[in-house]
Amino acid sequence: MDEIMLGDVTVTRVKEFAGSVEMSPDQFFPDSPAGSWDEHRGWLAPDFWDPETGECQSAIQSWLLRSEGRVILVDTGVGNHKDRPYAPVWNRLDTNYLDNLAAAGVRPEDVDVVVNTHLHIDHVGWNTRLDGRTWVPTFPNAEYLMPRQDFDFWNPANNHEPVLGRGNQNVFEDSVAPVHAAGLARLWDGSYRIDRNLRLDLAPGHTPGSSVLTLDSGGDRALFVGDLVHTPLQIAEPETNSCFCEDPAEARATRRTLLGRAADGNALLFPAHFPGCGAAEVERDGSKFAIKKWAGFSRIS
Repeated sequence: MDEIMLGDVTVTRVKEFAGSVEMSPDQFFPDSPAGSWDEHRGWLAPDFWDPETGECQSAIQSWLLRSEGRVILVDTGVGNHKDRPYAPVWNRLDTNYLDNLAAAGVRPEDVDVVVNTHLHIDHVGWNTRLDGRTWVPTFPNAEYLMPRQDFDFWNPANNHEPVLGRGNQNVFEDSVAPVHAAGLARLWDGSYRIDRNLRLDLAPGHTPGSSVLTLDSGGDRALFVGDLVHTPLQIAEPETNSCFCEDPAEARATRRTLLGRAADGNALLFPAHFPGCGAAEVERDGSKFAIKKWAGFSRIS
């Protein structure tokens, strides 16, 4: 099953890509404790780590929410035909993402709200599509919610030097600026209420404007945490950052706070990039956390 109900909100997974990110655990998560991947091999392999190739596995996907009569798309993946010279695994993709969205019963013009949890290369790509030689908004009737801090941070005019280096090259120009120029972007700060079921809050660390989307409906709760959690190892070892975290200390603190909220509030955790079952219930395990139960989505890999 690729759809579940949480209170009055329907949550559907829309896949763009699942497979190797062509990075080893030491490259992707350089501060993961020695031996931790082997220690947790039983539930990291094969969905999140392939011990034979030594490479991490990931999914690029969107979470499609139907709430109060509106269609909300959380993160928009890598996109097609994007020139990504410093991220070859994402360079000039040609995927069937829009067909997968259609299979979920949604056309681009049906989307009412797009949530970019942050403005990395693999979260904004389908914001736009190529029309001739021009990048235009893929979802022409949507309001695109972008954290103001990330909009300012990734704007090349502001000359920031991210840890990602050139890995985000061209992303602002082809996937963010055209939406803003079309008048479809809402730059928010602090927190933003989408409707009575859904609220955005800043959760900085991975990027300055990283955010978490909280779902609270009919007694069900969920946290869509973007890239604050890339791998289940970060649940068992919450001090572990990815190599792409702009502020490592802040990322660790935010991750602990969000995992605590998920565990104590019985909220499903929806990271952006989990293959396998995609989402999980978590619980406290001493000073760390553990997976209590996987969510009811069909497994993808």
